[in-house]
Amino acid sequence: MREDTAGVLETESRAPMEDREEKERGVMAEQRGEEGESEATKENSTKGKEENGVDMKAEEEEEKQQKQQEEEDEEERGMSKQVEVTMEVSERVPGLTAGVIRGADLFGYVGIEAVLDQMRRKTMKAGFEFNIMVVGQSGLGKSTLVNTLFKSKVSRKSCTPNYEEKISKTVKLQSVSHVIEEKGVKMKLTVIDTPGFGDQINNENCWEPIVKYVNEQYEKYLKEELHVNRKRRIPDTRVHCCIYFLPATGHWLRPIDIEFMKRLGKIVSIVPVIAKADTLTIEERLEFKQRIRQDLAANGIRVYPQKEYDEDAEDRIVNDRIRESIPFAVVGTDKEHQVNGNKVLGRKTKWGIIEVENAAHCEFANLRDLLIRSHLQDLKDVTHNIHYETYRVRRLNESNMNFSELELSIRPLENGNGDKSESESHL
Repeated sequence: MREDTAGVLETESRAPMEDREEKERGVMAEQRGEEGESEATKENSTKGKEENGVDMKAEEEEEKQQKQQEEEDEEERGMSKQVEVTMEVSERVPGLTAGVIRGADLFGYVGIEAVLDQMRRKTMKAGFEFNIMVVGQSGLGKSTLVNTLFKSKVSRKSCTPNYEEKISKTVKLQSVSHVIEEKGVKMKLTVIDTPGFGDQINNENCWEPIVKYVNEQYEKYLKEELHVNRKRRIPDTRVHCCIYFLPATGHWLRPIDIEFMKRLGKIVSIVPVIAKADTLTIEERLEFKQRIRQDLAANGIRVYPQKEYDEDAEDRIVNDRIRESIPFAVVGTDKEHQVNGNKVLGRKTKWGIIEVENAAHCEFANLRDLLIRSHLQDLKDVTHNIHYETYRVRRLNESNMNFSELELSIRPLENGNGDKSESESHL
């Protein structure tokens, strides 16, 4: 019995031991299988990485560049925030400059942009002045061109009844003013004509009356400014632009042209034009314009727009295009003709119709855009800030010198000492 029970116990004890060994063997096999699979996947992944190594490197470089770009952007944002945001304390502390607060930094809508609408309404109510002078010998179409510019009878010849063309013996300046209104905007236009200029055999010093007239307008404005109780709005009669008409000779500038533009270019904005440019072929016109530009540069003549008055890169680009096309080859007329069913301003000849506003025929459109559509306000600003300011400084310096001389001459009389006056005058 003991032997039987012992055999039974041994078999029972062996059975669970065998089961455990089998389970352990199965677990070990599973672990080995998993290790084999992991090794296989690692080998496959390494092979894939080796195959796509170039792509991985490119991706890593792109990620590095993106991170660098993001870091640079964050630095720039931080710098811009430091510059743009300004505290009131900076105004009190010396050495600190005021920054700029952008729209993104504001808490809400302020309404600063409404200032433009306010300025527009005020300008439309009050209007503004524009004074233009035309200079050139008789027969170059000055009156016709002015009428064509403003599409109305604004020249002295057109608005004078029973006008007779007479050659004046001396240069006489005559002006005529009109109020032109377009879409609610009022402009007081003054056209100053110079009959007799360049029409004599001896044209020596024929520019002096014109220089005198321009300076008289500056003097008139200066006196109004110096009044104790001056007007809220000083009448502006200063010449904002001078259109100088060159005859279409096809050669070089004449001595009278050089002398006039040399003197007037220092006190007023001059825009030279080639009058009646339809008498030249396109090749002759290009050669003539090139010669004129060479003459202007050789003689140091300053015509509008000057390079030194360009405010920024955008203005420089626009003004460079204008400077390349100066002088403008223009044709003027106030008669309309039918071209392809449309009415156009033009001159009718045996060979066809010369369209004034067609850039392929002449450069009238460029002149009109310069004087009216793009640079009218700039012409007024240059007149006020450059030419008038130069005249004002010179006159005030002269008046200060005269006052100091007068003071020195009065002092000895007040003291009653002649010897002292001699010593003071000597000093």
